[in-house]
Amino acid sequence: MIKGNVDLLKEILDKSQYTVAICGSGMLAEMGFITVKTPERAYEIEKKYGVSPEYLFTSVYYNTRSDKFFEFYKNEMLNINLEPTPSSYILAAMERAGKLQCVITSNIYENPQKAGCHNVINLHGSVYQNKCPKCGRMYSLDYIKSSKRVPLCETCNTMIRPLVSLFGETLDSQLMTRTTQEIEKADVLLVLGTTLDSEVFSNYIKYFNGSRIVIIHKNSHYSDEKADIVFCDEPKNILTQLGY
Repeated sequence: MIKGNVDLLKEILDKSQYTVAICGSGMLAEMGFITVKTPERAYEIEKKYGVSPEYLFTSVYYNTRSDKFFEFYKNEMLNINLEPTPSSYILAAMERAGKLQCVITSNIYENPQKAGCHNVINLHGSVYQNKCPKCGRMYSLDYIKSSKRVPLCETCNTMIRPLVSLFGETLDSQLMTRTTQEIEKADVLLVLGTTLDSEVFSNYIKYFNGSRIVIIHKNSHYSDEKADIVFCDEPKNILTQLGY
């Protein structure tokens, strides 16, 4: 393992034939969003709603306590600044320069796409995709946010389902397969704002057979020893030095 060296990282990216970026919760932190699983925020939510987010953000609550689910979802998940972070713009520039072939993200806010990335896997879905489970009609984020209580389909009056992965749900099998395939193809794996031991990504990272793993995250972690280069910093502070 080599501690952060931007020149070496640039050299590795320039030589790579296929680079994949994995974007975790640290990328959300760059836009000021603290995940609902963070202990301090989870405590605040439980105090406010009387239930922990691990119960609120589930299919059980969506189906049985729909009004409370959408109150939480709109207030805590959607009532934030959804603009791309500096890191997202750099990833888009890297893609345009042919230095990045795929972005895999747990971000449900489509930050990479809004910054200009095209080959993106939204592993946990997107807040911008909302579907009537009965007739299949799609609805915008604005429609969900502007609904007074529970958003209902204008065609069949069925409760609309945000196409995001709720806690405890199995991820979309096609997305899982595509994620594995992209990581298998990679020469270089950029791990941004998360760790190799991530609950979300570790089962996919094990399929990496390329030459270099680069980690950029704020706090050091014991699994960093498995990487080739590690930067203990916010991804935006390193990526903006690459000159793309």
